[in-house]
Amino acid sequence: MPTYQTKEHNINKEQKKTRQKKAMLTVNVGLVANTLLALLKTTIGIMAHSPALLADGINSTSDVAYGIAVNIFMRLSGKPADNEHPYGHEQLESIAAVVVGAFVITTAIAIFWNSINTIYELFTAQTVSQGASVQALWVALFTVGLKLILTAWTRNIGKQTQNSAVIALAADHRNDVFASVAATLGIFFGRMGYAWIDPLAGAVVSLIILHTGVEILKDAAGELMDTVPGQALGQEIQTLITQINGVEQVEEIKTHWFGPYLVANITIGVNATLTVAQGDHIATQVEKILINGVDPMRRVYVHYHPTREFTPLKQSKFQC
Repeated sequence: MPTYQTKEHNINKEQKKTRQKKAMLTVNVGLVANTLLALLKTTIGIMAHSPALLADGINSTSDVAYGIAVNIFMRLSGKPADNEHPYGHEQLESIAAVVVGAFVITTAIAIFWNSINTIYELFTAQTVSQGASVQALWVALFTVGLKLILTAWTRNIGKQTQNSAVIALAADHRNDVFASVAATLGIFFGRMGYAWIDPLAGAVVSLIILHTGVEILKDAAGELMDTVPGQALGQEIQTLITQINGVEQVEEIKTHWFGPYLVANITIGVNATLTVAQGDHIATQVEKILINGVDPMRRVYVHYHPTREFTPLKQSKFQC
């Protein structure tokens, strides 16, 4: 009877703790920055009569709301593995990214509707706009500068930690840069006498926000639905396994993401004359070479059985 063998990667706890601290720092800094910008842009947007800045302020208010939700999910994701969650809680990072995407999409729809309604009122003479005050322009420019810094910093932390929630936050900061640039242009031309450009900029902002939200939601949903990483990874894993002495067949390779880590299920064929202990040794070598050779690999399940009929490796089945 074939033996089903579980092998778990011994992750350095200190590295994991450092990764969690970096991720939480980016979430908290983003939350503080968005709270400041939400208050500033919403207040000045109303006082300075700027629909574009007000729309951008509503976007920042949305950022604050989902920032609080992400903060909670990120703290929970740092909990160690237990009996009910043997892989750990890192997949909560993907759930946090879904929350980000959902809030971004909802905000985009609200901003677009408000902007189109304002344009309609301007062209039907139901309202009159003299253009936004200069304070609105300075606030928009300040937002652009701050968000550029946050985008670069958060993206760098996202690459270091491979945290999907942090990567989503970096994308949202980048989205805010485009939104604030559009608001700045709208305010500038509105002050020049083209009042309709200000709310039009708000509508453009909403479309940019919508696109980013859809991309965030798509990536996060893919992780939660166990979307396989790709054929290139399958080829890499198969190449590593075939180097091991005693592996006669590689019948099946399946991998999926669990948060920032990979989990693999491997089926191999070994010589029928080997003892269970010898088969176990080969399975252990498969585990070691994959964990050492594939950086994000966290756990490897190896199923081995006696080889019945040799199948060329190019005909092996793999799904990655």
